[in-house]
Amino acid sequence: MRILSPSLVELHAFLGVVRHGSFRRAADELCVTQAAVSRAVARLESHLGVRLFDRTASGVRLTAAGGELRGQVEAPVAALEAAAGRVRARPETRRLRLSVVPSLGNLWLLPRLESFRQAHPDIDIEFRQYHHDEDFTRADVDLWLALKTGARRRWPRQVAAQYLIGREIVAVCAPALAQGVEGADALLGLPKLYHSNYRDNWGLWADAVGAHLPANWRGTGFDLVMNLIEAARSGMGVAVVQRCMVQSELAAGRLVMPVAGAATTDRGYYLCRLRAAADSAAAQAFASWVRAQAARGGA
Repeated sequence: MRILSPSLVELHAFLGVVRHGSFRRAADELCVTQAAVSRAVARLESHLGVRLFDRTASGVRLTAAGGELRGQVEAPVAALEAAAGRVRARPETRRLRLSVVPSLGNLWLLPRLESFRQAHPDIDIEFRQYHHDEDFTRADVDLWLALKTGARRRWPRQVAAQYLIGREIVAVCAPALAQGVEGADALLGLPKLYHSNYRDNWGLWADAVGAHLPANWRGTGFDLVMNLIEAARSGMGVAVVQRCMVQSELAAGRLVMPVAGAATTDRGYYLCRLRAAADSAAAQAFASWVRAQAARGGA
């Protein structure tokens, strides 16, 4: 089929001159040279076999044929521009679905997450419920920040896991409680606070700093690390807790470490993904960011 209609380049040039009454101003609007607009209009006139403009010393004026063409093509060309704008490729908002141990999420990840959002404003993060007995068969999670509770635990074969943070434990308390405390043995004389799932943290810490922890020691236990930290902040006693969980408290001076020593456990938080799942750009960006955050946050 022979195509009778002119090109869009020619029609845009024609309508630009119509709008501005000037080849120069039409060229400025279309970001081309005046000569390019003149050539496009000349091709259009040659294609249609009619004169579209009368050129005068004061500018250009539509001929009767030019006015008829304007009436026929102005609306369709505008509609084509609008359609192109609607379907034109736009930056895609990417989604990342995370499942995070609540304590790590609340105390370590969330205070840092704004920096990720600023670096990657096109990535929308959705937090999914964390399962303590996670078997990593869910299809609604892209990445996990999961807890490895001991050296004997093995990740399922379908999971690729990379250690992030959380092995190091320290003894912390309120600044007022630490006054006059000199050395680890003196610290052990203060009321002791502990996580009820990890009561052995006190023994690990005492061994690491060369202090003697009585076998029959007593203290107050908490099943949530957030409550354990709050109890230490309020002055109830000394807590042995993962350093990563109290970094902001130490930095702000709300908690202190009366004894500088630390112990290392075989527990910690890992970045996990399914081996068979292709890493999305969003997952890759988050993994790179969270690894960098963990590297800056110590053990």
